[in-house]
Amino acid sequence: MTTAIIITVCVLILLAYIFDITSSKTKVPSVILLLLMGWLVKQVALTTGLLLPNLGPILPILGTIGLILIVLEGALELELNATKFPLIKKSFAVALLPMLLLAFGAAGAFHFWGGINFKDSLTNAIPLCVISSAIAIPSVKNLMNHQKEFIIYESSLSDILGVIFFNFVVFNDSFGVASIWHFFAQLMTIIIVSFLATGGLSYLLSKIDHHIKFAPIILLVILIYNISKIYHLPSLVFILIFGLFLGNLDEIKRFKWIQRLKPDLLDREVKKFKEITIEATFVIRVLFFLLFGYLMETAEILNLSTLGWAVGIVINIFCLRAILLKFYKIELSPLLFVAPRGLITILLFLSIPASQTISLVNKSLIIQIIILSALVMMIGLMMGNKKESE
Repeated sequence: MTTAIIITVCVLILLAYIFDITSSKTKVPSVILLLLMGWLVKQVALTTGLLLPNLGPILPILGTIGLILIVLEGALELELNATKFPLIKKSFAVALLPMLLLAFGAAGAFHFWGGINFKDSLTNAIPLCVISSAIAIPSVKNLMNHQKEFIIYESSLSDILGVIFFNFVVFNDSFGVASIWHFFAQLMTIIIVSFLATGGLSYLLSKIDHHIKFAPIILLVILIYNISKIYHLPSLVFILIFGLFLGNLDEIKRFKWIQRLKPDLLDREVKKFKEITIEATFVIRVLFFLLFGYLMETAEILNLSTLGWAVGIVINIFCLRAILLKFYKIELSPLLFVAPRGLITILLFLSIPASQTISLVNKSLIIQIIILSALVMMIGLMMGNKKESE
């Protein structure tokens, strides 16, 4: 049985690699194919009577590691200089404003039609409002550079802002001056921790001469993230700062204190670190969506009681996005269609405390929104590619 599982996992990951290579031509988001493969494996297992252990508890672990690596990979790709500030401001606004509007709008709908208190409604609405960088970033790798940069900034910021917003709502019983001050204190704390940890990790990266040097750095990043999470700090801020620092050494090596890190030598190590991060991110992302697909039930996908909510939420996602893109004079096609939900949505959904869960937001709704938003992105990218060809 062990051999069969290893062979199956290897074949599935290799198929996912083929999907990734051919996605530039097919325009089919790999998440749909991965979910489908996972679901098919489940059907084969049920048909053959193969009994597998409960894999549900592994999903949040893969999701957390995947989120860290995906944001880190995106941050390593970003250039941070004065010419990028207008792009950063626009991507920040397009990431934040639709999230807030959609979250409060959906919470109001849950409160009005479901008779649920507003705080619990908001807690359950937030996961539906966050763009998944795990799906968005790989899907736009063949777009023009300025379009790709916008999506990387926007989706990475959406992940970070979504987690901060979610934690703020979940861990505060009331929203007053005290809770806001506490939030800013947490934000300043993680920024200070981020700069100290970034300096220490960069020093280690430049000084370790052992043949194993990148695995300890990645493990330390995961460790710092999770320790920060215990204290309800916005841990993804650390991942973003660390990635931006390493990815922009050429921009900051003019400072004297950077010279102590030997930036030219460090830059070579960063390139190797980036390659390993990309490889690890791919494997973790594939395993996460395969496992989620495996854990899906057919009845959850075809649940008609949540389909109306899912369609309504997806329509609002893209309507709000169109308004914001138009307001900031950003080209609509194909960026309008790149607002998928995925890993971060699942992770936040699984993080909702049992005391705050509501029946309206369930696994069926999550699955349907992920699939519908991915299909919209697929159609939009296909249409955009067709126009470019013409």
